[in-house]
Amino acid sequence: MYRAILPEGQIDCERYDHTENGVELYDDDDAFIAFVPYTNLHALADQDLYTDGTEEERSIM
Repeated sequence: MYRAILPEGQIDCERYDHTENGVELYDDDDAFIAFVPYTNLHALADQDLYTDGTEEERSIM
């Protein structure tokens, strides 16, 4: 799982594809979720960065 971090919040997705102007986000059924322009994308992080195996949220900001 990945997490797209935007100024307005976050979007969880299973996979993503880079395009010329942004990233396309897809769920675990390979259904399109959203297109995020690079100008609005603060970060695209692996979900594992947020947990250390104990299900506790870790801050990366």
